[in-house]
Amino acid sequence: MRRGEWVKRLLDLVIAGGALFLSLPFWLAISAAILLSDGWPVLYRQPRVGWRGRVFQAYKFRSMVKDAERRTGAVLAQEDDPRITPVGRLLRKAALDEIPQLLNIFRGDMSWVGPRPERPEFVRQFVSEIPRYGLRHQVRPGLTGVAQVYGRYHTDPVDKLAYDLYYLEHRSLALDLRLFVRSWLITLKGRWDSVAASR
Repeated sequence: MRRGEWVKRLLDLVIAGGALFLSLPFWLAISAAILLSDGWPVLYRQPRVGWRGRVFQAYKFRSMVKDAERRTGAVLAQEDDPRITPVGRLLRKAALDEIPQLLNIFRGDMSWVGPRPERPEFVRQFVSEIPRYGLRHQVRPGLTGVAQVYGRYHTDPVDKLAYDLYYLEHRSLALDLRLFVRSWLITLKGRWDSVAASR
């Protein structure tokens, strides 16, 4: 692992640890809102493909109806997805549904910044259809990234990959910091529903 990657991992641990502690009131409030509006479960976990192709369980606050894919199977979320609950829609605007992924960052499944981890079903499809798609697994996936900051929900997977490849070619702590700060600005403005390219 390169020196810069060690520093990045250390920063991930420190910042995620602090964020987990500071976000405890949000865990309680969001859990209560989901329970009161739509019942159990509060948390949702889903397999995602991470660093070097390793599959891990990504955690989120549940923002969709229960068993959202029971009849359809794996389906990519859309901008105005009817499966999203009213509380879930509010959570997604500020990316509060992603708070449990602080656990994934702390554990090392993810980083703060990197290509968003995709589901195994879609990875298999995209690897067979899109040249160089597998390159995005050379780094830890991120909570946010170039595609999330500059893309849209309807951004084509080929274009999302272009964002990810740009990150791979130019990744640095300075770029991570810029994307991290920009992501927080989007969060404070509650604009992730119009920006987030892959959630």
